[in-house]
Amino acid sequence: MIYDLNIAWSPSTTSERLLQTLSLASSLGYSTVALNHTLELPVPANPKSPFPSELESSSSRTLPTLLHRATLALDDPAASNYRLPTLANAYDILAVRPLTEKAFQNACLTLDIPIISLDLTTYFPFHFRPKPCMAAVSRGVRFEICYAQLLAADNRGRANFISNATSIIRATRGRGIMISSEAKTGLSLRGPADVVNLLNVWGLANEKGLEGLRSIPRSIVVNEGMKRNGFRGVINVIQAASTDDNDTNKPSSGDNETSAGTDAGRSGNKAKNQKRKKGEEDGQFVNKRQAKKLKLAARAAGPDKTPAS
Repeated sequence: MIYDLNIAWSPSTTSERLLQTLSLASSLGYSTVALNHTLELPVPANPKSPFPSELESSSSRTLPTLLHRATLALDDPAASNYRLPTLANAYDILAVRPLTEKAFQNACLTLDIPIISLDLTTYFPFHFRPKPCMAAVSRGVRFEICYAQLLAADNRGRANFISNATSIIRATRGRGIMISSEAKTGLSLRGPADVVNLLNVWGLANEKGLEGLRSIPRSIVVNEGMKRNGFRGVINVIQAASTDDNDTNKPSSGDNETSAGTDAGRSGNKAKNQKRKKGEEDGQFVNKRQAKKLKLAARAAGPDKTPAS
C-alpha cells in the first residue's frame, strides 16, 4: 500500500478540483491519502475538522482512503504547546512545522508529535545536526519531505530544497524519512517510482525511499489510531464474540480431547495397579528388605544348600 499523507487543502479549495486530485492519486497507486489543513496561531479553543463531508460519500469516482491532518507552524513553541492535545483529538494526524532553531530543537526532543514537516524551499539559519535528528528518530518522530515544493519553487527555492533535503538525509542517515507530495493540484503529483528515483539522486537509498512511502506512513496511521481508540496503550474492545445458547451445553473439541486423555490416563493407571497386584500374588514382586534377607540366606547356605523357605 502506498501512502501520501499530505494533500494540501484550504477552505478555498473547490470540491471539483479536490476530486480531480484524489482521482489522479488513486490512479497513480496511492491507496491512502491525508488532506492537510495548515493552521495558524492562535489556535481556537475547540478546533473542529473543517473538511467537506461530501467527499467521503461520493461514489461516482474511485477515491483512496481519506484521512484528516493538521499542520501547525511553530515559531515560539511555548505559546502553543497546550493546544496540541485538542488538535490531536480533532484530526487523524498531527504535524508541526518549526520555523526557528528553538522550535526545531523542541520538536525533536520534547513534543509528542509524529511528524516534523519542513518547507525545504526556504533558507534556514541553522544546520540540521545529527544529534537532535537521531534523537527524534529514536523517539518515533518522522521527518517529512514534500517533493511538490520543488516543482512550485523558483531557482533559489529549488537550490534551497536540494541543500536542505540532502542535509536531512545526511543527518538522519536515511532513517525516519517520510515522503509526501503536499500537492495543491493534480499536476504536482508524481508516481511512487519517480519519487524514489528522484530522492535517490540526493542520497536516499531506494529501500529507504520505499519505506518512506509504505511502512513509515502506515506506522504513523496505525499508531495515531491506537492513541485515539485506546487508553494508556490498551486498545478498546468494540464488541465481544457472541455464542449460541444451544452450544453452551455441548463440550468443545478441546474438552473432548481433555476428557479422552483423562480417561486414558485413568485406565492406564488401573491396568498398572492390577498388574502389580497380580505380580505380588504370584511372588514376583518383593520389597528391598525381603530381597536383602534372601540374598544373605543364600550366602549363608553356600553353593550346595538352598535357603529354607
